[in-house]
Amino acid sequence: MKTRTTGTVIIGAGQAGLALSHYLSRARLEHVVLDRGRIGERWHSERWDSLALLTPNWLNRLPGSAPHAHRNGYLPGSAFATYLDDYAHSFSAPVQEGVSVLEVAKGKTGFVVETDSDTWRARNVVIATGWADEPRMPAVAPAVPPEIAQLHSNAYRSPDGLAPGGVVVVGAGPSGQQIALELRRAGREVTLAVGRHGRAPRRYRGRDLYSWLAETGSLDQTLDDVPHEREPSEMSPSLVLSGANGGESLDLAMLDQLGVVVTGRLQGFSGRFAFFAADLQATVLAVDDRAVRMLGKLDRHLAEVHGFEPPAARPLEPQLLHRGPRLLDLEGAGISTVIWATGYGRSYPWLNVDVRGDDGEIVHWRGVTAVPGLYALGLRFQHRRKSHFVGGVGDDARFVAVHMIKACEEFPASCWAPEIPLELAS
Repeated sequence: MKTRTTGTVIIGAGQAGLALSHYLSRARLEHVVLDRGRIGERWHSERWDSLALLTPNWLNRLPGSAPHAHRNGYLPGSAFATYLDDYAHSFSAPVQEGVSVLEVAKGKTGFVVETDSDTWRARNVVIATGWADEPRMPAVAPAVPPEIAQLHSNAYRSPDGLAPGGVVVVGAGPSGQQIALELRRAGREVTLAVGRHGRAPRRYRGRDLYSWLAETGSLDQTLDDVPHEREPSEMSPSLVLSGANGGESLDLAMLDQLGVVVTGRLQGFSGRFAFFAADLQATVLAVDDRAVRMLGKLDRHLAEVHGFEPPAARPLEPQLLHRGPRLLDLEGAGISTVIWATGYGRSYPWLNVDVRGDDGEIVHWRGVTAVPGLYALGLRFQHRRKSHFVGGVGDDARFVAVHMIKACEEFPASCWAPEIPLELAS
């Protein structure tokens, strides 16, 4: 194994790692981007076939790239994977694909990054493995009857890829509801176990919802603006929207009308039976209440800024659902598959530097950790609400790049040639 040196090792060649590579390349700071797979690997291999980005294309642009052809369209996941490839090649990003990081540790100066191919010594290391890093499986998963297939949503591709029969989808976030909708439209019998999630219309008062969220400054809110969301477990749930079919609204009432069996939170399994909590009504009321408050805030903005007089009517109709079962006979219902749309966690088994809190998350301020030279990028609410969006990660990447440059100015011999001009305009 060779020992190699560079100024910065970026771990992860997704949108976060590539955005930072763009800025470091502009500043001519030596670096390398390592990824266990291909550029944007998760967009190639961990997304279902029909997936489209939830955000409109004007919010899906990385720094230095040209605008997408259809500003108000929604890129298919496969097209976004191609976009990442083209983006990396546009500035000759120094990406090494198929390299697994085994350990990151402190060295005499900087860090030592052990991989399955080479050892890297670098002044800086940036962890850009993303917010949706490791599929999260609930504790009840081992109790699924062995004759029933189970998979996380990151392994789901299409209805045809599943065994014939009914499907239980666990989780009502964007992935869970979109998968349930696709399966039902394909003629499958679907049961959706519902937990905490967010509801919103795709379009509101004639514009895409994200257009209003951007105009009102919601996407630029920081944790200081919403201190109650400081802990990941307390963050507002992701809004359930779809970019498929040109962008469409999606909620439990729509699924219920299509024949999806909507029920409460999955509690567990016993033999051939699945048990669900009697909390569906309370969950739906809370979801609808959050949605009405959000839209009411938008209406107040419309009144104050645009002179629009909000109607007296409720901005969003309550969801009226059929009563879901508390007990499901999996065999009797012909269930063949359980899909866990239960989100993601983050795991850093290779990180041998003490920067994690008691919850296992990296402790940082805007991506800067307490260990000089160690950074994180691409995390949800890293600084702003839009930090983990494709169109939001660039601001955080620029901040991290500037922080590195200031460190280089203090120790010029370690990572850059001071006569090279530094230009970071996007």
